[in-house]
Amino acid sequence: MKITFPLLLAALLLFASNAYSQSFSEDKVAFANFVKRFYTNKPFDGVKILDDYDHNYLVSVVALDKAKYTSESTMNRVAQVKSQSQANTFINGATVSTDMVIKTNETTDAEGNSKSIVETIESLKQNTMGFSQGLELLINFDNSEGTKTVFVFARELKK
Repeated sequence: MKITFPLLLAALLLFASNAYSQSFSEDKVAFANFVKRFYTNKPFDGVKILDDYDHNYLVSVVALDKAKYTSESTMNRVAQVKSQSQANTFINGATVSTDMVIKTNETTDAEGNSKSIVETIESLKQNTMGFSQGLELLINFDNSEGTKTVFVFARELKK
């Protein structure tokens, strides 16, 4: 049986592309496991820059309370939006403004005693401009108590 050159070339290309994709997948899994161990050791929310020997990564971590979300797809979408917002704020900065309203109510009971109730309402507004592109879900897992789902989004930073 004689093997033709095009068939041999196709087999070689298939093998080479499969070997590269396997290596990329293994690197991604190793990095995901590293980030999970890093988070488990010292939990955090927000953005961090992590580096390995050859690459720098922007990592955005969001922990969401499982009880607040009725569906997994809603939780995934909220995690994605929050992660992009955190990364955008980290990269492009933000302007934060606060307003505080102090509301006082006075009530009188049947005996004529008056009682004051002070309610403080603080409103925070954050404005950011920019676009955070390239974030992808690296891994998600439950926290150690099992009450929250932790989402880790990441992107490689160019040196």
